[in-house]
Amino acid sequence: MRHLLRRILFYCIALWASVTLNFFIPRMAPGNPAQAMMLRFERQGHLAPETAKALQAAFGLNNSDPLYIQYFKYLGDLLHGQLGISLTNYPTPVKDVIGQGIEWTIILGAIAVLVSFGLGCLLGVVMAWKRGSFVDTFLAPATTFLASIPYFWLALLIVYVFGYTLGWFPFSDGFDTRLDIGWTFDFIGSALYHGILPALTIVLSSVSGWLLVMRNSMITTLSEDYVLMASAKGLHTRRVMLAYAARNAILPNVAGFALSLGTIVGGQLLTEIVFSYPGIGYTLLQAVQGQDYALVQGVFLIIALAVLGANFLADLLYTMLDPRVRQERSA
Repeated sequence: MRHLLRRILFYCIALWASVTLNFFIPRMAPGNPAQAMMLRFERQGHLAPETAKALQAAFGLNNSDPLYIQYFKYLGDLLHGQLGISLTNYPTPVKDVIGQGIEWTIILGAIAVLVSFGLGCLLGVVMAWKRGSFVDTFLAPATTFLASIPYFWLALLIVYVFGYTLGWFPFSDGFDTRLDIGWTFDFIGSALYHGILPALTIVLSSVSGWLLVMRNSMITTLSEDYVLMASAKGLHTRRVMLAYAARNAILPNVAGFALSLGTIVGGQLLTEIVFSYPGIGYTLLQAVQGQDYALVQGVFLIIALAVLGANFLADLLYTMLDPRVRQERSA
């Protein structure tokens, strides 16, 4: 319990630091969203000074307030779920813009990471158990070759082969734009169909890491005394492989899995661009190009929350899987 409270306190401090940096860094950059918005209006005609002040107030950039006052107002807005107004999607609130894209990113990324993690760990266990066989000899270099290809080039190759040349799958948008968005069988089927190629890109580019780490860790674990003792007792091969060896060999992958969950939100930027996928990564790119600081702040905040939450989950999983962690940290 003491260890859990210490970790919660640590992550609360880390969250405060992330929020603070998220506030100050955009304000250190030249220009502001209100000026960008005023330039847009001035191209179309005269912009009244009252309108300019209203825009600054809407974006939370009223320079008449001291910086520390703006900071506490920012914290108060966060506690009330107010992330500001998006410049590139004016006058839509930032939380609505993020909400529109994050669902697509989480669904695509979570499914791809889970498939990649599960497949990589399973193949790594089999390769270590049957090291020296054809499976071990073929899969290791094949998956390493796929991982060495930049994933956006792999995405372009998959688009060209399976989308353009063969025409098996669509390679743009996240669903059939002729359908209404909703929880209908037609829409869900269309979303799954459009997500096959982006998910395949993520799986092929990341499965090698899980596989090789699991294989090497498994080979080391197989030489441990408790594994040899389990085999000497005559236990079933599957039980020795999974319950004794794989359970401990998977520990190095747990931290990597947590980090992968944390990077789901912003780690698929180029993949979403290649496939014109309506996720949060593509939203972040548009926000940066349009100097939409409020939207950039909101996306970075979501990314920080995802990374911190994933690392906290990794701590919990490590403690559950390895009793030595509890003993060492309680000592």
